[in-house]
Amino acid sequence: MSDSEESVTPLDPMSARPLYVQLADVIAGKIASGDLAPDRPIPSENHLADEYGVARLTARRAAQELRERGLIVTVRGKGSFVVQQPTADAEKESDSDN
Repeated sequence: MSDSEESVTPLDPMSARPLYVQLADVIAGKIASGDLAPDRPIPSENHLADEYGVARLTARRAAQELRERGLIVTVRGKGSFVVQQPTADAEKESDSDN
């Protein structure tokens, strides 16, 4: 097994949770851990589909899920990028402003 295969978290096709949600959770975990840095692109839909053994439409739906969660932004013609996440201090300040 190569290093790239070892780092792939397997998705469970028999789970009640849809594959796109599982894939979105894996990518969200990489964002949270810092493996995918803010203002940097995430892998393309085709690359995610190949890497995780899912259909391209599943990878597309996972990206849509991440956009809905506010974790990525997609720029037409350029790709999808990780959004800068607010720090805990910034969240406290914005809560105290309200």
